[in-house]
Amino acid sequence: MKKDLNSNTDIKITLLALGCSKNLIDCENMSTELRNAGYDVINDVEASDIVVINTCGFIESAKKEAIDAILDCADYKVPNGNVKKIIVSGCLSQRYPEDILKELPEVDAVLGTAHYGDIVDVVARLVSEIGSETKDKINLTSGVGGFSHLVKDRDLSTEAYAWLKIGEGCRHRCSFCAIPLIRGTFVSRPMEDILEEAKLIAAKGVKEIVLAAQDTTNYGIELYNERSLSKLLRKLSEIDGIEMIRVMYGYMDGITPELIEEMANNPKVAHYLDIPIQHGSDRILKAMYRRDNAELITSRLEMIRKAMPDCIIRTTVMVGFPGETEEDFQTLKDNLRKWKFDRLGCFIFSPEEGTPAYDMPDQVDVETKQRRYDEIYELQKEISAEQSQKRLGTVTRVNICSVSDDGIFYIGRSYGESPEVDPVIYIASQEEELKIGDFVEVKIVDCSDDYDMTAVTI
Repeated sequence: MKKDLNSNTDIKITLLALGCSKNLIDCENMSTELRNAGYDVINDVEASDIVVINTCGFIESAKKEAIDAILDCADYKVPNGNVKKIIVSGCLSQRYPEDILKELPEVDAVLGTAHYGDIVDVVARLVSEIGSETKDKINLTSGVGGFSHLVKDRDLSTEAYAWLKIGEGCRHRCSFCAIPLIRGTFVSRPMEDILEEAKLIAAKGVKEIVLAAQDTTNYGIELYNERSLSKLLRKLSEIDGIEMIRVMYGYMDGITPELIEEMANNPKVAHYLDIPIQHGSDRILKAMYRRDNAELITSRLEMIRKAMPDCIIRTTVMVGFPGETEEDFQTLKDNLRKWKFDRLGCFIFSPEEGTPAYDMPDQVDVETKQRRYDEIYELQKEISAEQSQKRLGTVTRVNICSVSDDGIFYIGRSYGESPEVDPVIYIASQEEELKIGDFVEVKIVDCSDDYDMTAVTI
């Protein structure tokens, strides 16, 4: 039976965010637009009339996760369930719109990375078709990226922190990466827009903001003709209510003395950096079209740690890049031992259509890639444990994010733990009940776990 089109509140919509924090921000913006249009946005696929799946399409594992999510939602589609329409948005849609609509007939619409702002119109069109024989598919995938869909006063997914997008796209052209094809070249978001949104976030009682862009250190480079992240940090720190500002997704060549000085001297900026280096062999870095080399990485790390001895540094590396020899891999391991990153994520190279590395010669076999991946994680487990022990007995401020499933501990993060990608701190409170989003001082009393730590309030 066709729904009452005069009542958007009758339409229940669930949005699923896959992939990175930037996708989550885009999903939060779509959620806000739909709520403002009167739709009932819930978090229950089975009970929804429409499901929006905001996808990642960066690497093979992300594509598989997205396709699995689409198929899972399709299981709830009429006549087997309550779901009547499925919308797929984001990076996978941008890359493979025709394939999605052809191979996944359960999908009714695809929205690319420049069309998040069309979500209300697309939903209205799909709602008008519920109960009718109309089965036209919607394909909105022209253009890439942009900020037009951003709603400054948006729904937030958590009470403890908020991601804040400061840039879109990427100006780097790494030979393995499809991000510029999906999101476009790097553009900086105007500083006044960022500051306005940060003030609205603070007004909601959220005390930690996490800056997101494909390369935050490039902020301002094309808008203000200079790297302007340090200036942005200073302006953000002047906002009442904001107690911690975290920088994610930087590049080594953008870690300038000015940025380090601002981070070291600004008490609201976390002594934390996420700098994906991708490899430790100069030969492979050159083949990846990276501007970094081992000497630059070493000098920047020395500069950071001299100014901020307590700085927690996270990185990402890739194994199995075409032409990676055992010697290259050993060089990577040797340098990781020297550089001693506190946190590390590892990816296995997957050939992405449209990138130079897709059909490079000397592709590494699957078994070798997996072995190298496993070796990197075993090595990093030792390094992370060694680095964590340095924090035993120290006092730090933590942001209370949740409560453990057994109800015994609070779960929090200090300056050294970024949401979603890093370990957490389990906190035994000796005080009254703590509130989600509050900052409290704790003493770290146990670092024996491979990654997570335990602390007590003081």
